[in-house]
Amino acid sequence: MKNRLKVLRAERDWTQADLAVALGVSRQTVNAIEKGKFDPSLPLAFKAARLFKMAIEEIFQDEPQKP
Repeated sequence: MKNRLKVLRAERDWTQADLAVALGVSRQTVNAIEKGKFDPSLPLAFKAARLFKMAIEEIFQDEPQKP
């Protein structure tokens, strides 16, 4: 899943640790989500959307399945 978390975080001069605290997760979780190695749960995606005052679809985009 593609996401804009790293860009949104950088625009606010937040560290991964800052974002992790705001979302109630570990810094490692934020790192994994930003790198596309971990897809957030729906509640976590909603929490990020509320934090950035955006729709979930503006932050997270599904990637088409490869055949």
